[in-house]
Amino acid sequence: MRKQNFRNIAIIAHVDHGKTTLVDGMLRQSGIFRENQALTDRVMDNMDLERERGITISAKNTAIEYEGVKINIIDTPGHADFGGEVERGLNLVDGAMLLVDASEGPLPQTRFVVKKALEKNLKIILVINKIDRPDSRISEVIDEVFDLFIDLDATEEQIDFPILYTIAKDGVAHLDLEDDSNDLRPLFNTILNYIDGPEANDDHVPQLLIANLDYDAYVGQIAIGRLGNGVLKMNTNYLLMGEHKHTPNVKFSALYTFEGLRRQQVEEVVAGDIIAFAGIDSITIGDTITSIENPALLPRIKVDEPTVSMIFYVNTSPFAGQDGKYLTSRHILARLEKETRLNVALQIEQIKNRADAFEVKGRGELQMAVLIETMRREGYEFMVSKPRVITKEIDGHLSEPVEMLYLDIPEEFVGVMSEKLSVRKGRMVNIINHGSGRVNLEFRIPSRGLIGFRTTFMTDTKGAGVMNTIMEGYEPWFGAIPQRNTGALVSDRPGKVTAYASLSMEDRGELQIEVGTQVYGGMVIGERNRPGDLDVNITREKKLTNMRSANADATVTLRKPHLLTLDQAIEFISENELVEITPDNIRIRKMELDPVKRLSQMRKEKRQDD
Repeated sequence: MRKQNFRNIAIIAHVDHGKTTLVDGMLRQSGIFRENQALTDRVMDNMDLERERGITISAKNTAIEYEGVKINIIDTPGHADFGGEVERGLNLVDGAMLLVDASEGPLPQTRFVVKKALEKNLKIILVINKIDRPDSRISEVIDEVFDLFIDLDATEEQIDFPILYTIAKDGVAHLDLEDDSNDLRPLFNTILNYIDGPEANDDHVPQLLIANLDYDAYVGQIAIGRLGNGVLKMNTNYLLMGEHKHTPNVKFSALYTFEGLRRQQVEEVVAGDIIAFAGIDSITIGDTITSIENPALLPRIKVDEPTVSMIFYVNTSPFAGQDGKYLTSRHILARLEKETRLNVALQIEQIKNRADAFEVKGRGELQMAVLIETMRREGYEFMVSKPRVITKEIDGHLSEPVEMLYLDIPEEFVGVMSEKLSVRKGRMVNIINHGSGRVNLEFRIPSRGLIGFRTTFMTDTKGAGVMNTIMEGYEPWFGAIPQRNTGALVSDRPGKVTAYASLSMEDRGELQIEVGTQVYGGMVIGERNRPGDLDVNITREKKLTNMRSANADATVTLRKPHLLTLDQAIEFISENELVEITPDNIRIRKMELDPVKRLSQMRKEKRQDD
């Protein structure tokens, strides 16, 4: 039977189309906050990294009450690298609000989230957001959404969706562009009228599927999920059904329902609601809580396989241990295992015959960079390798992941982009010129060809380009793809960088460290302006003599160094380099610090290639 006192809905969209802002408006207008309560924008983005990058990284849920009906809302990420969060969030809901920018229209991630929602047969409400933009093209965007649904083989019932028009930042929704609505009531009413209540029965055997994990300093690990059937109570024994073993007689130390941004502690929870509980530590996402006497297992959450891997090493550089709090392989492995429990899209494997290296597999470079940055801020110190794609054997052929690349660039950069992507095995499949000075390009390209491309793209388009990707599938190996065509400037000794030595490096390439920085032998200090690495003495000082020079007092003006961010460092490194990450520093180094051994390895590899 359907329970009409609940509605469970997810908000899905491409990056920056206004999901979290719309949730802000819904929370404010539902009466969750006090009138005098101080509020920040994007209250659901509570991680520091989410606020800094302006994106949602993990799916989060909240709840509001409207006309006696509790509406559970899941705010999902809009970036393809965090697609596992979207898939996990959609397991909790019966419907979805699809937000589309009134100017940009449906973009690559829109396609991804709509495909996942249609596969789960969710009812969809189309919300055209930012209708106040001067460049909005509402009717064309609606047509594009219909085309997208048809392209994804949606049924007639799925295509027959209601449409609303919103300005999320002002908290306004319209059923018709001409109506005089000045709040979000049309949106609330549409959710109640169009989205069905959950199919649930309080008298059935309890069935709770774990979809998310959280941590509270007071009660410990908290599991979040949707109670499909039955009633769960405090002080009652239940069965935990994991992937590999079943644990009987588990009890809750606390039961919660959601109310706004808070968890409300209760004695029992009923079917159809999204709930949380504490007291069971050995739990993972996808497990089922059910009755001991009559267990009923729910299907585990399945997510798409990872496509990119990086190797995490214990830091072995000469500066190891100076900044970090957690340095050992035991610390790093424990932290990575904790992450895999929270994030079902990540996988970890121990490197054979090595106790100090772990292969981490995920959805993309951004997901890896967020994990690395999070660990760095928590006090971990480690090194990471260049990202590489995960290949498969399909029909006896080595295959690699392929992505659709969508570029929105000024017209004058079409030639340079086409040239750069053709070298990376990209094939143009579509070009659209709107006549406004900007062009949309679509390329089919191996994921390998996109590693390190984002920085090149932003440089070549002078920061005016927009780039999006979406996983398309696997195709036979494309062959060799050139990556960085320049060498590195490598310090040949430890010491402190001097202005005198830096000046002499200006015609050799671009420095990536500032004067006064401590360096060690084998540390990469810059990018050379030609192929091949160059070992240099960056600590050299000017010799003092008794002779007076005519230009001794001349002021030396150095070119500003190009200091790399974490994302840029990961994109920049080549196969024989590592990024050294500490809470205070990001350095690039050679895998082999000794220049003699490095040269010997290079000659050996060259002989093998010949």
